[in-house]
Amino acid sequence: MKVFGIRNCDTVRKARKWLDDAGIDYQFHDFKKDGLAPETLAYWEDALGWEALVNRRGTTWRKLPEAVRDNISAHSAHALMLENPSLIKRPVVQGDDGVTLGFSADQWAERFGR
Repeated sequence: MKVFGIRNCDTVRKARKWLDDAGIDYQFHDFKKDGLAPETLAYWEDALGWEALVNRRGTTWRKLPEAVRDNISAHSAHALMLENPSLIKRPVVQGDDGVTLGFSADQWAERFGR
């Protein structure tokens, strides 16, 4: 299982702590520091939809020009997320059972049988 996110994101920290406490093995990929392959992002977009991936609550979204925010499309969102990985909701968890987005202790306990 691979956990994608940003190391200093509060939600990613909570998710990683939960996994560590549960004794679940995972690899962490900091997509802000280590980058993000366009193919990986495309896979997530196919699995989750680009709308779900765009974090419209974050500072990075609010800093975008209004014209960009108002006219976002699948194509422009893909390019924006590659340029600004902070636009992606996190964590993104990719495993044998597919791709999930975000962290919820209750949902993860059910998913991982903990």
